[in-house]
Amino acid sequence: MNIVKPQTIAGVMELLPDDQLVFDHIKQIIEETFLSYQFLPIDTPAIEKNDILFAKGGGETEKQIFGIDSSKKDMSLRFDLTVPLARYVSEHFSDLNFPFKRYQIGKVYRGERNQKGRYKEFYQCDIDIIGNDSLSIHNDALLPKVIYDIFQKLDFKGIKFHINNRKLLNGFFESIEISDKEEVLRTIDKKAKIGDEKTKELLTELCGEDKALKLMGLINNKRDNKELLKYLESLDLNDNYKLGLRELKEVYDYMIKFGIDDESIMIDLSITRGLDYYTSTVYETFLDGYESIGSVCSGGRYENLAGNFSKQNLPGVGLSIGLTRLFYQLQELGLLEKYREDFTDCLIIPMDEKLNFYAIDIKNDLKNKGYKVDIYLEDGKFKKKINYADKIGVKKVIIIGQEEYENKMVSVKNMEDGNQVSVKIEDIGDYL
Repeated sequence: MNIVKPQTIAGVMELLPDDQLVFDHIKQIIEETFLSYQFLPIDTPAIEKNDILFAKGGGETEKQIFGIDSSKKDMSLRFDLTVPLARYVSEHFSDLNFPFKRYQIGKVYRGERNQKGRYKEFYQCDIDIIGNDSLSIHNDALLPKVIYDIFQKLDFKGIKFHINNRKLLNGFFESIEISDKEEVLRTIDKKAKIGDEKTKELLTELCGEDKALKLMGLINNKRDNKELLKYLESLDLNDNYKLGLRELKEVYDYMIKFGIDDESIMIDLSITRGLDYYTSTVYETFLDGYESIGSVCSGGRYENLAGNFSKQNLPGVGLSIGLTRLFYQLQELGLLEKYREDFTDCLIIPMDEKLNFYAIDIKNDLKNKGYKVDIYLEDGKFKKKINYADKIGVKKVIIIGQEEYENKMVSVKNMEDGNQVSVKIEDIGDYL
Protein backbone atom coordinates (compact mmCIF):
# COMPACT_ATOMS: atom_id res chain seq x y z
CA MET A 1 0.00 0.00 0.00
CA ASN A 2 1.33 3.42 -0.95
CA ILE A 3 1.68 5.84 1.96
CA VAL A 4 0.48 9.34 1.14
CA LYS A 5 2.66 12.02 2.69
CA PRO A 6 0.52 13.90 5.24
CA GLN A 7 0.78 17.64 4.69
CA THR A 8 -1.44 20.70 4.44
CA ILE A 9 -1.65 22.86 1.35
CA ALA A 10 0.28 26.14 1.30
CA GLY A 11 -1.54 29.18 2.60
CA VAL A 12 -3.47 27.69 5.52
CA MET A 13 -2.81 27.87 9.25
CA GLU A 14 -2.84 24.67 11.29
CA LEU A 15 -1.64 24.91 14.89
CA LEU A 16 -0.41 22.51 17.52
CA PRO A 17 -2.65 22.31 20.61
CA ASP A 18 -0.66 24.74 22.80
CA ASP A 19 -0.86 27.43 20.13
CA GLN A 20 -4.47 26.58 19.32
CA LEU A 21 -5.37 27.27 22.95
CA VAL A 22 -3.83 30.74 22.64
CA PHE A 23 -5.62 31.37 19.33
CA ASP A 24 -8.95 30.31 20.87
CA HIS A 25 -8.29 32.48 23.94
CA ILE A 26 -7.83 35.57 21.75
CA LYS A 27 -10.91 34.66 19.69
CA GLN A 28 -12.93 34.24 22.90
CA ILE A 29 -11.91 37.71 24.13
CA ILE A 30 -13.00 39.19 20.81
CA GLU A 31 -16.36 37.39 20.87
CA GLU A 32 -17.08 38.21 24.52
CA THR A 33 -16.37 41.88 23.85
CA PHE A 34 -18.68 41.90 20.82
CA LEU A 35 -21.43 40.39 22.96
CA SER A 36 -20.82 42.87 25.80
CA TYR A 37 -21.76 45.67 23.39
CA GLN A 38 -25.00 43.85 22.45
CA PHE A 39 -23.92 42.76 18.99
CA LEU A 40 -25.92 39.71 17.93
CA PRO A 41 -24.26 36.60 16.46
CA ILE A 42 -24.99 35.25 13.00
CA ASP A 43 -23.38 32.35 11.15
CA THR A 44 -23.75 32.45 7.38
CA PRO A 45 -22.75 29.44 5.21
CA ALA A 46 -19.20 29.20 3.89
CA ILE A 47 -20.73 28.40 0.48
CA GLU A 48 -22.75 31.03 -1.39
CA LYS A 49 -24.32 31.17 -4.84
CA ASN A 50 -22.14 32.78 -7.48
CA ASP A 51 -24.80 35.30 -8.41
CA ILE A 52 -24.61 36.52 -4.80
CA LEU A 53 -20.83 36.69 -4.64
CA PHE A 54 -20.47 38.30 -8.08
CA ALA A 55 -23.44 40.66 -7.78
CA LYS A 56 -21.20 43.73 -7.98
CA GLY A 57 -19.24 42.30 -10.87
CA GLY A 58 -16.22 40.03 -10.87
CA GLY A 59 -13.02 41.94 -11.53
CA GLU A 60 -10.09 41.14 -9.26
CA THR A 61 -12.44 39.49 -6.75
CA GLU A 62 -13.51 36.81 -9.22
CA LYS A 63 -9.88 35.80 -9.77
CA GLN A 64 -9.44 35.07 -6.04
CA ILE A 65 -12.65 33.13 -5.41
CA PHE A 66 -12.57 29.38 -4.88
CA GLY A 67 -15.33 27.76 -6.93
CA ILE A 68 -17.07 24.53 -5.87
CA ASP A 69 -16.63 21.70 -8.36
CA SER A 70 -20.29 20.85 -8.94
CA SER A 71 -22.22 20.01 -12.08
CA LYS A 72 -23.99 23.39 -12.09
CA LYS A 73 -20.82 25.45 -11.36
CA ASP A 74 -23.03 27.94 -9.57
CA MET A 75 -21.52 28.14 -6.06
CA SER A 76 -18.25 29.19 -4.42
CA LEU A 77 -16.61 29.70 -1.05
CA ARG A 78 -17.19 33.13 0.47
CA PHE A 79 -14.25 35.56 0.17
CA ASP A 80 -15.39 37.86 3.00
CA LEU A 81 -18.23 38.18 5.52
CA THR A 82 -19.65 41.43 4.10
CA VAL A 83 -21.32 40.07 0.96
CA PRO A 84 -22.98 37.22 2.94
CA LEU A 85 -24.16 39.86 5.44
CA ALA A 86 -25.75 41.85 2.61
CA ARG A 87 -27.55 38.74 1.41
CA TYR A 88 -28.55 37.79 4.99
CA VAL A 89 -30.04 41.20 5.85
CA SER A 90 -31.95 41.33 2.54
CA GLU A 91 -33.28 37.79 2.91
CA HIS A 92 -34.33 38.18 6.56
CA PHE A 93 -35.23 41.88 6.44
CA SER A 94 -38.75 41.48 7.81
CA ASP A 95 -37.49 39.43 10.79
CA LEU A 96 -34.74 41.83 11.87
CA ASN A 97 -34.87 44.92 14.08
CA PHE A 98 -33.03 48.02 12.94
CA PRO A 99 -30.51 49.31 13.61
CA PHE A 100 -29.28 45.72 13.36
CA LYS A 101 -26.07 45.11 15.31
CA ARG A 102 -24.40 41.89 14.26
CA TYR A 103 -21.09 40.14 14.65
CA GLN A 104 -19.69 37.13 12.87
CA ILE A 105 -16.46 35.24 13.43
CA GLY A 106 -15.72 32.77 10.67
CA LYS A 107 -13.35 31.54 8.00
CA VAL A 108 -13.19 33.10 4.55
CA TYR A 109 -11.32 31.92 1.46
CA ARG A 110 -9.22 33.76 -1.12
CA GLY A 111 -6.79 32.60 -3.79
CA GLU A 112 -3.88 34.56 -2.33
CA ARG A 113 -0.46 33.88 -3.82
CA ASN A 114 1.85 32.05 -1.43
CA GLN A 115 3.78 34.39 0.84
CA LYS A 116 4.48 34.71 4.57
CA GLY A 117 1.54 36.04 6.53
CA ARG A 118 -0.97 35.69 3.67
CA TYR A 119 -3.54 32.93 3.75
CA LYS A 120 -5.99 31.20 1.44
CA GLU A 121 -8.15 30.33 4.47
CA PHE A 122 -8.35 32.71 7.41
CA TYR A 123 -10.58 33.92 10.22
CA GLN A 124 -12.29 37.30 10.09
CA CYS A 125 -14.00 38.85 13.10
CA ASP A 126 -16.57 41.38 11.87
CA ILE A 127 -18.95 43.79 13.57
CA ASP A 128 -21.47 45.87 11.65
CA ILE A 129 -24.41 48.14 12.43
CA ILE A 130 -27.04 48.25 9.67
CA GLY A 131 -29.77 50.86 9.43
CA ASN A 132 -33.08 50.86 7.59
CA ASP A 133 -33.07 53.87 5.24
CA SER A 134 -30.80 55.86 7.59
CA LEU A 135 -28.12 55.30 10.23
CA SER A 136 -26.76 57.95 12.57
CA ILE A 137 -23.13 58.90 11.96
CA HIS A 138 -22.61 58.55 15.72
CA ASN A 139 -22.57 54.77 15.30
CA ASP A 140 -19.27 55.21 13.47
CA ALA A 141 -17.70 56.17 16.82
CA LEU A 142 -19.05 53.16 18.73
CA LEU A 143 -17.31 50.49 16.66
CA PRO A 144 -13.78 51.77 17.42
CA LYS A 145 -14.62 51.69 21.14
CA VAL A 146 -15.41 47.98 20.84
CA ILE A 147 -12.05 47.36 19.14
CA TYR A 148 -10.32 49.62 21.67
CA ASP A 149 -11.65 47.46 24.51
CA ILE A 150 -10.54 44.25 22.78
CA PHE A 151 -6.92 45.36 22.51
CA GLN A 152 -6.98 46.71 26.06
CA LYS A 153 -8.04 43.23 27.22
CA LEU A 154 -5.27 41.75 25.08
CA ASP A 155 -2.87 44.00 27.04
CA PHE A 156 -1.99 46.32 24.16
CA LYS A 157 -2.23 49.68 25.89
CA GLY A 158 -1.13 51.65 22.85
CA ILE A 159 -3.55 51.49 19.93
CA LYS A 160 -4.18 54.15 17.32
CA PHE A 161 -7.24 54.58 15.10
CA HIS A 162 -6.43 56.39 11.85
CA ILE A 163 -9.73 57.87 10.67
CA ASN A 164 -10.80 59.80 7.61
CA ASN A 165 -13.93 60.61 5.61
CA ARG A 166 -14.43 59.78 1.93
CA LYS A 167 -16.95 62.61 1.39
CA LEU A 168 -14.35 65.08 2.58
CA LEU A 169 -11.78 63.61 0.20
CA ASN A 170 -14.20 63.54 -2.73
CA GLY A 171 -15.20 67.14 -2.00
CA PHE A 172 -11.54 68.16 -2.05
CA PHE A 173 -11.06 66.28 -5.33
CA GLU A 174 -14.03 68.18 -6.80
CA SER A 175 -12.57 71.49 -5.63
CA ILE A 176 -9.40 70.92 -7.66
CA GLU A 177 -11.29 69.24 -10.52
CA ILE A 178 -10.00 65.68 -10.19
CA SER A 179 -11.82 63.52 -12.73
CA ASP A 180 -10.65 59.97 -11.96
CA LYS A 181 -11.50 59.95 -8.24
CA GLU A 182 -11.45 56.18 -7.77
CA GLU A 183 -7.97 55.76 -9.25
CA VAL A 184 -6.67 58.67 -7.17
CA LEU A 185 -8.16 57.08 -4.04
CA ARG A 186 -6.51 53.76 -4.83
CA THR A 187 -3.18 55.48 -5.36
CA ILE A 188 -3.39 57.35 -2.06
CA ASP A 189 -4.36 54.09 -0.37
CA LYS A 190 -0.99 52.62 -1.43
CA LYS A 191 1.00 55.50 0.06
CA ALA A 192 2.09 53.67 3.22
CA LYS A 193 3.51 50.84 1.10
CA ILE A 194 5.08 52.71 -1.79
CA GLY A 195 6.21 55.92 -0.06
CA ASP A 196 5.73 59.62 -0.77
CA GLU A 197 7.89 59.89 -3.88
CA LYS A 198 6.21 57.04 -5.74
CA THR A 199 2.77 58.28 -4.65
CA LYS A 200 3.54 61.76 -5.95
CA GLU A 201 4.83 60.28 -9.21
CA LEU A 202 1.66 58.24 -9.76
CA LEU A 203 -0.62 61.15 -8.84
CA THR A 204 1.27 63.38 -11.27
CA GLU A 205 0.65 60.84 -14.04
CA LEU A 206 -3.06 60.76 -13.16
CA CYS A 207 -3.82 64.47 -12.74
CA GLY A 208 -0.76 66.63 -13.37
CA GLU A 209 1.95 68.07 -11.16
CA ASP A 210 -0.01 71.01 -9.73
CA LYS A 211 -2.92 68.88 -8.55
CA ALA A 212 -0.55 66.16 -7.31
CA LEU A 213 1.22 68.73 -5.10
CA LYS A 214 -2.12 69.89 -3.65
CA LEU A 215 -3.12 66.28 -2.96
CA MET A 216 0.22 65.51 -1.30
CA GLY A 217 -0.13 68.65 0.82
CA LEU A 218 -3.52 67.45 2.05
CA ILE A 219 -2.71 63.82 2.78
CA ASN A 220 0.64 64.62 4.44
CA ASN A 221 -0.82 67.17 6.85
CA LYS A 222 0.55 66.17 10.27
CA ARG A 223 -1.21 68.67 12.57
CA ASP A 224 -2.72 67.28 15.76
CA ASN A 225 -6.42 66.40 15.64
CA LYS A 226 -7.92 69.67 16.85
CA GLU A 227 -5.54 71.85 14.84
CA LEU A 228 -6.15 69.76 11.73
CA LEU A 229 -9.92 70.12 12.09
CA LYS A 230 -9.51 73.90 12.39
CA TYR A 231 -7.34 73.93 9.29
CA LEU A 232 -9.85 71.85 7.33
CA GLU A 233 -12.66 74.19 8.37
CA SER A 234 -10.63 77.17 7.12
CA LEU A 235 -10.59 75.76 3.57
CA ASP A 236 -14.35 76.42 3.21
CA LEU A 237 -14.86 74.30 0.10
CA ASN A 238 -17.99 72.72 -1.49
CA ASP A 239 -21.01 71.13 0.18
CA ASN A 240 -19.72 67.55 -0.16
CA TYR A 241 -16.47 68.56 1.53
CA LYS A 242 -18.32 70.39 4.33
CA LEU A 243 -20.60 67.41 4.96
CA GLY A 244 -17.63 65.06 5.16
CA LEU A 245 -15.81 67.43 7.52
CA ARG A 246 -18.86 67.70 9.75
CA GLU A 247 -19.17 63.90 9.89
CA LEU A 248 -15.46 63.51 10.60
CA LYS A 249 -15.64 66.00 13.49
CA GLU A 250 -18.72 64.30 14.96
CA VAL A 251 -17.11 60.86 14.80
CA TYR A 252 -13.98 62.23 16.46
CA ASP A 253 -15.96 63.97 19.23
CA TYR A 254 -18.08 60.88 19.89
CA MET A 255 -15.04 58.60 19.98
CA ILE A 256 -13.64 60.81 22.76
CA LYS A 257 -17.00 60.73 24.58
CA PHE A 258 -17.20 56.94 24.32
CA GLY A 259 -13.92 56.76 26.22
CA ILE A 260 -11.16 56.58 23.62
CA ASP A 261 -8.35 58.93 24.61
CA ASP A 262 -7.22 61.54 22.11
CA GLU A 263 -3.75 59.97 21.83
CA SER A 264 -5.40 56.84 20.41
CA ILE A 265 -7.03 58.76 17.54
CA MET A 266 -5.30 60.19 14.49
CA ILE A 267 -7.21 62.08 11.83
CA ASP A 268 -5.23 60.79 8.85
CA LEU A 269 -6.21 62.18 5.45
CA SER A 270 -4.14 59.53 3.66
CA ILE A 271 -6.45 56.71 4.84
CA THR A 272 -8.86 55.93 2.00
CA ARG A 273 -9.61 52.18 2.13
CA GLY A 274 -9.31 51.31 -1.56
CA LEU A 275 -12.60 49.37 -1.74
CA ASP A 276 -15.16 51.32 -3.74
CA TYR A 277 -18.17 50.67 -1.49
CA TYR A 278 -16.96 52.91 1.37
CA THR A 279 -18.73 56.27 1.20
CA SER A 280 -18.00 58.15 4.43
CA THR A 281 -15.99 57.19 7.53
CA VAL A 282 -12.98 54.93 6.96
CA TYR A 283 -10.65 53.43 9.56
CA GLU A 284 -7.30 51.71 9.88
CA THR A 285 -5.97 50.56 13.27
CA PHE A 286 -2.35 50.19 14.35
CA LEU A 287 -0.61 48.92 17.50
CA ASP A 288 1.84 51.42 18.99
CA GLY A 289 5.38 50.16 18.59
CA TYR A 290 4.30 47.48 16.12
CA GLU A 291 3.25 49.60 13.15
CA SER A 292 5.39 47.39 10.92
CA ILE A 293 2.78 44.62 11.04
CA GLY A 294 0.28 46.92 9.36
CA SER A 295 -3.34 47.59 10.19
CA VAL A 296 -4.84 45.09 12.66
CA CYS A 297 -8.42 46.22 12.09
CA SER A 298 -10.06 48.18 9.30
CA GLY A 299 -13.39 49.13 7.85
CA GLY A 300 -15.78 52.00 7.22
CA ARG A 301 -19.25 53.20 6.31
CA TYR A 302 -21.22 52.19 3.22
CA GLU A 303 -24.46 53.85 2.15
CA ASN A 304 -26.28 50.93 0.60
CA LEU A 305 -25.13 47.53 1.79
CA ALA A 306 -27.63 45.43 -0.12
CA GLY A 307 -28.40 47.43 -3.25
CA ASN A 308 -27.89 44.36 -5.42
CA PHE A 309 -30.28 42.20 -3.37
CA SER A 310 -33.05 44.50 -2.18
CA LYS A 311 -34.93 47.71 -2.96
CA GLN A 312 -34.49 48.68 0.70
CA ASN A 313 -31.85 51.30 1.45
CA LEU A 314 -29.62 49.71 4.10
CA PRO A 315 -26.70 51.93 5.12
CA GLY A 316 -24.17 50.49 7.53
CA VAL A 317 -20.79 50.75 9.18
CA GLY A 318 -18.41 47.90 9.94
CA LEU A 319 -15.00 46.97 11.27
CA SER A 320 -13.08 43.73 10.80
CA ILE A 321 -10.15 42.06 12.54
CA GLY A 322 -8.20 39.59 10.40
CA LEU A 323 -7.55 37.18 13.26
CA THR A 324 -5.39 34.61 11.47
CA ARG A 325 -3.00 37.21 10.11
CA LEU A 326 -2.94 39.04 13.48
CA PHE A 327 -2.09 35.80 15.28
CA TYR A 328 0.71 35.08 12.83
CA GLN A 329 2.18 38.55 13.27
CA LEU A 330 2.04 38.37 17.08
CA GLN A 331 3.61 34.91 16.94
CA GLU A 332 6.46 36.21 14.74
CA LEU A 333 7.09 39.03 17.22
CA GLY A 334 7.12 36.65 20.22
CA LEU A 335 4.10 38.38 21.79
CA LEU A 336 1.94 35.32 22.46
CA GLU A 337 3.55 34.00 25.66
CA LYS A 338 1.56 36.36 27.88
CA TYR A 339 -1.66 34.66 26.74
CA ARG A 340 -0.59 31.15 27.68
CA GLU A 341 -2.40 29.73 30.71
CA ASP A 342 -2.13 26.41 32.52
CA PHE A 343 -4.53 24.13 30.68
CA THR A 344 -4.48 21.49 33.44
CA ASP A 345 -4.05 22.07 37.19
CA CYS A 346 -3.07 18.48 37.87
CA LEU A 347 -2.85 15.00 36.37
CA ILE A 348 -4.00 11.97 38.35
CA ILE A 349 -1.91 8.84 37.86
CA PRO A 350 -3.28 5.56 39.27
CA MET A 351 -0.42 3.05 39.50
CA ASP A 352 -2.62 0.02 38.80
CA GLU A 353 -5.85 -0.58 36.91
CA LYS A 354 -7.46 -1.78 40.18
CA LEU A 355 -7.10 1.78 41.49
CA ASN A 356 -8.83 3.46 38.53
CA PHE A 357 -12.26 3.77 40.19
CA TYR A 358 -10.71 5.32 43.29
CA ALA A 359 -8.78 7.74 41.06
CA ILE A 360 -11.93 8.61 39.09
CA ASP A 361 -13.79 9.43 42.33
CA ILE A 362 -11.00 11.87 43.25
CA LYS A 363 -11.03 13.37 39.75
CA ASN A 364 -14.80 13.92 39.86
CA ASP A 365 -14.58 15.54 43.28
CA LEU A 366 -11.81 17.93 42.21
CA LYS A 367 -13.57 18.77 38.94
CA ASN A 368 -16.77 19.58 40.84
CA LYS A 369 -14.74 21.97 42.99
CA GLY A 370 -13.58 23.83 39.87
CA TYR A 371 -10.11 22.38 39.30
CA LYS A 372 -8.88 21.61 35.78
CA VAL A 373 -7.94 17.98 36.28
CA ASP A 374 -7.12 15.08 33.98
CA ILE A 375 -6.48 11.38 34.55
CA TYR A 376 -3.97 9.00 32.93
CA LEU A 377 -5.55 5.59 32.39
CA GLU A 378 -2.92 3.89 30.21
CA ASP A 379 -0.90 0.87 31.32
CA GLY A 380 2.86 1.15 31.65
CA LYS A 381 5.69 1.75 34.04
CA PHE A 382 5.79 4.78 36.33
CA LYS A 383 8.53 6.42 34.24
CA LYS A 384 6.32 6.38 31.16
CA LYS A 385 3.44 7.93 33.08
CA ILE A 386 5.50 10.67 34.70
CA ASN A 387 7.17 11.45 31.36
CA TYR A 388 3.73 12.05 29.90
CA ALA A 389 2.98 14.52 32.71
CA ASP A 390 6.25 16.28 32.02
CA LYS A 391 5.62 16.53 28.27
CA ILE A 392 2.16 18.07 28.64
CA GLY A 393 3.61 20.65 31.04
CA VAL A 394 1.40 19.90 34.03
CA LYS A 395 2.81 21.33 37.28
CA LYS A 396 1.23 18.94 39.81
CA VAL A 397 0.72 15.18 39.64
CA ILE A 398 -1.49 13.18 42.00
CA ILE A 399 -0.07 9.67 42.37
CA ILE A 400 -2.27 6.89 43.68
CA GLY A 401 -0.69 3.57 44.66
CA GLN A 402 -1.92 0.71 46.84
CA GLU A 403 -0.64 2.35 50.00
CA GLU A 404 -2.38 5.63 49.22
CA TYR A 405 -5.61 3.78 48.53
CA GLU A 406 -5.53 1.84 51.80
CA ASN A 407 -4.81 4.98 53.84
CA LYS A 408 -7.28 7.19 51.96
CA MET A 409 -4.39 9.43 50.92
CA VAL A 410 -2.69 10.57 47.72
CA SER A 411 0.85 11.65 46.88
CA VAL A 412 1.16 15.09 45.28
CA LYS A 413 4.30 15.60 43.21
CA ASN A 414 5.48 19.08 42.24
CA MET A 415 6.84 18.72 38.70
CA GLU A 416 8.79 21.97 38.92
CA ASP A 417 10.97 21.16 41.95
CA GLY A 418 10.45 17.39 42.22
CA ASN A 419 9.13 17.51 45.81
CA GLN A 420 6.47 14.95 46.73
CA VAL A 421 4.19 14.91 49.78
CA SER A 422 1.48 12.61 51.16
CA VAL A 423 -1.85 14.36 51.50
CA LYS A 424 -5.28 13.49 52.90
CA ILE A 425 -7.99 13.43 50.27
CA GLU A 426 -9.83 16.34 51.85
CA ASP A 427 -6.67 18.48 51.79
CA ILE A 428 -5.69 17.97 48.13
CA GLY A 429 -6.91 21.43 47.14
CA ASP A 430 -4.39 23.07 49.47
CA TYR A 431 -1.56 21.65 47.35
CA LEU A 432 -2.87 22.48 43.88
